[in-house]
Amino acid sequence: MPLPRLIILILGLSVILGLIIWLINSIYRLYISISFTAPLLANFLIFLIMGLLGLLIYAFIYYFNIFSSRRSKRRRDQRYRHLKLPEQKTEAAQENLNAIRRQLETIQDKVAQKALLNRSQEIAENLNRGEFKVVIFGTGSAGKTSLVNALLGEIIGQVQATMGTTKIGETYALKLKGLSREILITDTPGILEAGIEGTEREKLARQLATEADLLLFVVDNDLRQSEYKPLQILVDIGKRSLLVFNKVDLYTEEEETQILQQLRERVKSFIPEQDVISVAANPQTFPSQTGQTIQPSPDILPLIKRLATILRAEGEDLIADNILLQSQRLGEEARQLIDRQRKRQSDQIIDRYQWISAGVIAVTPLPVVDMLATAAVNAQMVIEIGKVYGCEINSDRGKELALSLGKTLVSLGVVKGAVDLLGKALQLHIATYLVGKAIQGVTAAYLTRIAGKSFVEYFRQDQDWGDGGITEVVQRQFQLSRKDEFLKAFVKDAITKVVKPLSDSWEEETEEIEDSTLLKQPPLQQQAVLEEEEDDW
Repeated sequence: MPLPRLIILILGLSVILGLIIWLINSIYRLYISISFTAPLLANFLIFLIMGLLGLLIYAFIYYFNIFSSRRSKRRRDQRYRHLKLPEQKTEAAQENLNAIRRQLETIQDKVAQKALLNRSQEIAENLNRGEFKVVIFGTGSAGKTSLVNALLGEIIGQVQATMGTTKIGETYALKLKGLSREILITDTPGILEAGIEGTEREKLARQLATEADLLLFVVDNDLRQSEYKPLQILVDIGKRSLLVFNKVDLYTEEEETQILQQLRERVKSFIPEQDVISVAANPQTFPSQTGQTIQPSPDILPLIKRLATILRAEGEDLIADNILLQSQRLGEEARQLIDRQRKRQSDQIIDRYQWISAGVIAVTPLPVVDMLATAAVNAQMVIEIGKVYGCEINSDRGKELALSLGKTLVSLGVVKGAVDLLGKALQLHIATYLVGKAIQGVTAAYLTRIAGKSFVEYFRQDQDWGDGGITEVVQRQFQLSRKDEFLKAFVKDAITKVVKPLSDSWEEETEEIEDSTLLKQPPLQQQAVLEEEEDDW
């Protein structure tokens, strides 16, 4: 409490205490003087004065909010219980969404950009939504629709044993006592179904499952490996899950206990024992002694109790966790899209500079090390790739990075390896007199490509070569560039863009030399040569 307020409180209490003493003395004298003549009036005045004094004390206490903290806490808890989500998680989700929107501004693909913006808007709207989202997930014919029917207490879908009954995700509302929020239950298509349609339905089911606040994974027997893996993946990404063993009416009590124990043992590393529950959502009918068919009631009470317990205790956290997860997944998707866009832009820069380097070296052959410094590792290429990744570096820094990578290429033997590798590949395609120039030019392009790809990795990691350093990055790019499928395509391009221009240039130079030699000969000899060429033609 602030000091001025404390002083006022002490002074006020002192004044009240003084007034009480004064009033007691005055009231006593007044009562004595009146009681002899009018006893009833004396008693009335006493009660009136005491009531006024009590009202004064109450007003003073109320003013200083001595008891208001308890009431405020009660009102705040009630308000949070109904609407407010955990603040840290929702703030983190909102920050993620703001960062995503800034990222999306740099995406060039307008269709993809619009789709991601729409999804970010949906997540933002879900920050204030008022329902728990529960998704029923599992294999076809495990009894998912029957379970939803039992939970809602009415038939909402077709129930049969064939695969593929539920073809789209269908959502229904459910209200449980003690929960202020409504529960939205989504029945998903079955997973592991055959055919193209089955694959598409499974894709939809998995998408719906990743958007759940709480997941009910339904099985009708022990978990198969094909069921175990998707369940584990969903739990690993942060989905709170219950494993529901359905159709227990088809088993004896001993078999039910055994299967339930096996299920709990298999998933004990990621699902608590109490979250593995057995139910009979649609028990089989049986004939009575009178010959009538009896339909037993669904046995899902353990699931409803566990569902209610979890949603009461963890519901707000589950919603906040799910919203945060969705925003993080959307952010990762946006980053991957931007990364692919940057990779395409970088590849265009690398492709352009590798053939520029090849042309320069082919025209002016240089020793290998000089070729590396002037062509294969090009400082301007580094600067342009940096801009693609939002890293502004100056010319001096570009030259420094280029020189560092050039030394690494030489020290690792990549330059010599490239010369040998491309020499063997080119000798089958070019004339002997062009081998020297062609190998140097094509090698320059090849080394420029390795350098450019290495710098892409450097900028992708926020201007860091990673734990293995520049050596590991260069070696990895050299190994990737040695693959047969890449080398064949590269040599084919090199023949078109380097060897053919060199060959055309050589033929032009040869023709010029021949024409010059012919002009120096006597007129009669020139005529004889021309006639001989015409005869050959």
